[in-house]
Amino acid sequence: MIAPKRSARRFSSCGTLFDCATKEARIEAIDAEMAAPGFWDSQEAAQQTVSERKSLDAIVKPLSEALTSSDDLTAMLEMAEEDESFAAEVPAEVERLEAVIETLKLQALLNGTHDAAGAILTINARDGGTDANDWAEMLLRMYMQWAQKNGYSIELVDRQDNEEAGINNATITIRGPMAYGYLRGETGMHRLVRISPFNSEGKRQTSFAAVDVSPEISDSVDIEIDEDDVREDTFRASGAGGQHVNKTSSAIRLTHIPTNIVVQCQNERSQHKNRATAWKMLRARMARVEEEKREAEDAIKYQQQAKSGFGSQIRNYFLHPDQRVKDARTKFQMGNFHTVLDGDIQGFLDSVLRWRAGHPVEEGDDD
Repeated sequence: MIAPKRSARRFSSCGTLFDCATKEARIEAIDAEMAAPGFWDSQEAAQQTVSERKSLDAIVKPLSEALTSSDDLTAMLEMAEEDESFAAEVPAEVERLEAVIETLKLQALLNGTHDAAGAILTINARDGGTDANDWAEMLLRMYMQWAQKNGYSIELVDRQDNEEAGINNATITIRGPMAYGYLRGETGMHRLVRISPFNSEGKRQTSFAAVDVSPEISDSVDIEIDEDDVREDTFRASGAGGQHVNKTSSAIRLTHIPTNIVVQCQNERSQHKNRATAWKMLRARMARVEEEKREAEDAIKYQQQAKSGFGSQIRNYFLHPDQRVKDARTKFQMGNFHTVLDGDIQGFLDSVLRWRAGHPVEEGDDD
């Protein structure tokens, strides 16, 4: 019975490990702020505050439940010393609590400056012709499925369909507890190997799509951008939108000349709204650039700006000759390609969190 007692003591110290008191104090402050008159006068600021509360609650609530369970476990251990019928229940309860703590440890790694923010995720088709366009749309669906399964909200910011199949590029915003913290490691090149459905000879095709993830930055956060460094181009929107898209140059493209960062938005009919969204995207990208500068000396920092082509991918997806998905950085893999494409990517997200923090990473499921 010594080992379970040691586990129980470890659970009781988790409030300090996760800085629970500070998080609870912040929740109380947010609740007071939300109860104040005029809180909803600024919808965007209010939504940012609500999102922060959800992120904090996502850690504090399960931690509180785990600490309560650890007290129950202590009582169970004491009773087990007198009644062997209780002893049989102890191993299963210890195992359950260990799993809960492992999940909380992962959440504790989400301590970056913008990890609690929403995620602006952009996918671009790269090498591989029509297969790459199709692959980009498959990835878009994968991330949307993951978001839906986790109760996150999704907003389509921009989408350009390819004439033959799939998309040229698309941008979505995913909002929910620690959305950016979980997804930030998805930035890079994703490689697909399969028998091409667009090749009449049934040959194997390798295609690439680039994923870029930036934090959704509140207007209250100061991001310095010299407007003289930004070139604005207007163009006619393509895709859905009826006759309007052929008559008005409502789409906006912004280019930050010093960094060559390019963002665009064409989802709204209003040029003004597209411009506001494009500037928000640019601020998000610049915030991530600053974040990367701060992490530049981190020994385990991986190269986020992956180049197009062979050998640069962060993750490989195989449908031929066998089915599997394997992360090139963490070596974590899953054997069911279609499950992954249906949004079951949490194992990959968790493995990257561990890898970034220098923790051991299990290689995953080979089945």
